Amino acid sequence: MLKIIKRGHRKSPKPEPTDLEFEPETQPITLSLSMEPLPLLRDVAVLDRPALFLKKLQLCSFYCDFSNSLKWVLEKELKRQTLMELVDFIDSGSCKLTGPMQEELIRMVSLNIFRCLPPASDLLEPDEDEPYQEPSWPHLQIVYELLLRYIASPETDAKVAKRYIDHIFVLRLMELFDSEDPREREYLKTLLHRIYGKFMVHRPFIRKAMNNVFYRFIFETQRHCGIGELLEILGSIINGFALPMKEEHKLFLVRALIPLHKPKCISAYHHQLAYCIIQFVDKDYKLAELVVKGLLKYWPLTNCQKEVLFLAELEEVLEATQAAEFHRCMLPLFRQIGRCLNSPHFQVAERALYLWNSEHIVSLIAQNRNVILPLIFEALEKNTQGHWNQAIHGLTANVRRMFQEMDPELFEECQEQYLEKETRAREMEEQRELTWKRIEAVAATAGGEDMVLVS
Repeated sequence: MLKIIKRGHRKSPKPEPTDLEFEPETQPITLSLSMEPLPLLRDVAVLDRPALFLKKLQLCSFYCDFSNSLKWVLEKELKRQTLMELVDFIDSGSCKLTGPMQEELIRMVSLNIFRCLPPASDLLEPDEDEPYQEPSWPHLQIVYELLLRYIASPETDAKVAKRYIDHIFVLRLMELFDSEDPREREYLKTLLHRIYGKFMVHRPFIRKAMNNVFYRFIFETQRHCGIGELLEILGSIINGFALPMKEEHKLFLVRALIPLHKPKCISAYHHQLAYCIIQFVDKDYKLAELVVKGLLKYWPLTNCQKEVLFLAELEEVLEATQAAEFHRCMLPLFRQIGRCLNSPHFQVAERALYLWNSEHIVSLIAQNRNVILPLIFEALEKNTQGHWNQAIHGLTANVRRMFQEMDPELFEECQEQYLEKETRAREMEEQRELTWKRIEAVAATAGGEDMVLVS
């Protein structure tokens, strides 16, 4: 008697016309009740191991239904033990894998890991709730470990393995980064990084596929669970870029990385994104101007927590910025910093004032103080006179003192200009009040005459 287990009932949101072996969710897997344990690989003759290896791969090529813990208990345990044995066998290197063995191995891995992901839930803030856990993880973890050992093994020849770990396999592997289970994304991150390192022929394709994931996230869905992990891989890739940097890589910075500052859920991956941005600036300091102007383009208007993240990243970028690049972007930059200094959200104002804790940034400001101090002097004075937070008062006083010691004449000139501006503003306000009083008086008089006429 045969029983059939199907992989799931959900349809894939983006079906792709690929080979049948890459569509396990559409193929029913038949499991026979007469399934019996096979002998251990180490207990058979060396010549018999390849055939037994293939049989064990076929045994592991069925999908277990983990929605019911009481269903197929013995079969689940048998598959788990067989997978563990296969991991040890690959790790031992006791038998060189032939082409058919490698092909069947990748087929078995594909049947297990490529599946329909459950519908995405709302993206949660880090540390708010328990993360989703894939029910089939007891088997999935071992399959991922088996694939990792296979790719990392010195016995695996990339020229042979690329026939089986091809573009379709890599693309479907990247689709799994949208899994909500962080354990799975961690394995995927390690696997993709190893594939990028071992299969040089796949490197341009992987970078292009990453681009497409980012583009879709930024401009279409703004929801994806694996952006942080993909950025972690990218950080290592950027670190290996040769100089002078290719135009392709600079375009990637402009078209993908900088626009990643736009989505509301940036806090979920900002740390990894900032690392990638800094890697670019460290590689080529001339990109600093481009990055600063990109940050200003996507600067948040109403999201204070996001603004704090931007200021922290801006500080790291400015630390790697040279004088020429700083000079070209300082006007729009310090107009924005001036607005941040007066933010009613004390963390934003505090983070902006922390910029003056950096010796390198202070030296850049000192070289351009004739332009920068007039831009932010009014913001500093308003903080001194009326900001509600005492800590901001103290930090603002330190920055004022720094400018005063840096250039007393310029500071005094800015102070005089500020006082003159305030005086003119008060005079205009007084004039406006007098004008309104005259208008009210005329209106009252006209109203009285109208009343007399009516009576």
